[in-house]
Amino acid sequence: MNDPFNHRQPQHWLKCTIEIDDELADMAAAFVADVTGKGVEQSMAQPDTDSTATTVTAYLDNDEQTPAIKEKIRTFLKQLCRREPVIRYEEIVEEDWGVNWKKHFKPAQVSRRITVKPTWEPYQAGKDEIVIEIDPGLAFGTGLHASTRLALQLIESAFTGHTAPHTVLDVGTGTGILGIAAALFGAAKVMGIDNDSDAVVCATDNVEQNRVSRVMSVSGADLGDQTGHVDLVIANITSDVLTQLAPQLVSRVAPTGQLILAGILAGEQGQGIEQTFTSLGLKLLASPVEGEWQAFLFTA
Repeated sequence: MNDPFNHRQPQHWLKCTIEIDDELADMAAAFVADVTGKGVEQSMAQPDTDSTATTVTAYLDNDEQTPAIKEKIRTFLKQLCRREPVIRYEEIVEEDWGVNWKKHFKPAQVSRRITVKPTWEPYQAGKDEIVIEIDPGLAFGTGLHASTRLALQLIESAFTGHTAPHTVLDVGTGTGILGIAAALFGAAKVMGIDNDSDAVVCATDNVEQNRVSRVMSVSGADLGDQTGHVDLVIANITSDVLTQLAPQLVSRVAPTGQLILAGILAGEQGQGIEQTFTSLGLKLLASPVEGEWQAFLFTA
């Protein structure tokens, strides 16, 4: 397994936990969110207990400004509660998120021909089976989430047509799994881009692990910096980002090319994506649904 921190040091935070009366919790949470610039979590006491306290949890950057922020929080809460507040701080060191998943991540068939396996699990491939080896590292995703499975199934579909894509652009590549699938299906050139440096490192390692480095490259380049057309554009992100990037994504699709979108909730989000991309001149070929998730295959 690759060391997810071989390109940088783990980050450190302070976990701030505040016990406060229910009626004061909203004001406390709002102040902490404002002074830290980060989101907070509120957990009310369970109904079957005698407690009337709510727990407000926040995370602070552990840097030179932290002591001043801690004092602001203490002073505000003391005035709000009219007594010394109950505040606990705990140092949190960033860990490889995949550690807890690794014991549950086993080889799994995700489409007719594609099986996804962790790099540390042995597996014997069957005839015509495409096996993708993934180590999630610090990039989210094992390939087993419904949105990723749907995208992989549509990639397989795109490569089983009469004209298989030669060039592929994987936007928001993450672990690189979708681009790697395209490379293993026979694409001549695959470009994976992601604005998360951890994802770039992780995807690069997975590209090497799957022996497709000659075909697939990974970078932190911006979608707006991409020029020219490709036969297949893939983007498994979120509905709001896909909508925002729609004109750029469509502009990268070759005149006879295809576009695969995933990371979309079925229903209102799916309807919005279909309307947005068909209004930009694309034709819908397929829109499979698994559970609450939906993916789309468009053609120019």
